[in-house]
Amino acid sequence: MLIEERRQYILGLAQENGRVLVEDLSQMLGVSSITIRKDLDQLQRRGVLQRTHGGAILPTSGSLSDPTLQEKEGRFSAEKKRIADAAVKLVQEGQCILLDSGTTTMAIAKALKSFSSLTVITNAMNIAAELSGTDFEVLITGGSLRKNSFSLVGPLAEEMLHDMHADVLFLGVDGFDVEAGVTTPNIMESRVNRAMVKSSSKVVAVCDSTKFDRRSLCKIVEATAIHHVITDKDLPAATAEALRSLGIEVTLV
Repeated sequence: MLIEERRQYILGLAQENGRVLVEDLSQMLGVSSITIRKDLDQLQRRGVLQRTHGGAILPTSGSLSDPTLQEKEGRFSAEKKRIADAAVKLVQEGQCILLDSGTTTMAIAKALKSFSSLTVITNAMNIAAELSGTDFEVLITGGSLRKNSFSLVGPLAEEMLHDMHADVLFLGVDGFDVEAGVTTPNIMESRVNRAMVKSSSKVVAVCDSTKFDRRSLCKIVEATAIHHVITDKDLPAATAEALRSLGIEVTLV
């Protein structure tokens, strides 16, 4: 395979899966890790990939990037399924569960169907629809619809959440930096997320490892407001240790 053919193949894999890993590519293509890193560096210089620890992801337009739900679907689907399976182990029958909008929380909503008696509060219209056929009590916040995320935001959503109490919140995030805290690209979403955190006894951040050591536009809460993080095993060891040093429980799946 010629150099340019190999790089185009790598780019195609990234576009299909959302990211690529150096070790996987090295084994798959029969070349050294050093060669793969050079390929990824070159693709980053072209602006078609963004280098990360151990690999690369599709590029974003920085802290202002606010991809649609459709753009997020299909990315890291295996990781999201494992995160969801680990998340539901924290749930008990009869509890009140608060679900943020997003594709990882949608995976959790599907996994929650193994329960028979839950109250679920959500600001995500698609998650409410997913759970409409269950025996759960499903409560939807009011608010204005954000078409990018199918979520409800604004004063009505915040006001309802102020009057609610949940046992567990599963919070999807766009950026998680130990110093900057938990962030999202949309200011209205950040306010609703902050109200969710205040309304919950246990706050569990659920996201793939590419969201860490990354800052988005709007701060939700400090990192110390998170009790538990569930992410995939590609999380850098130093980041996992930094989270644990703050008293945050970390589950790698």
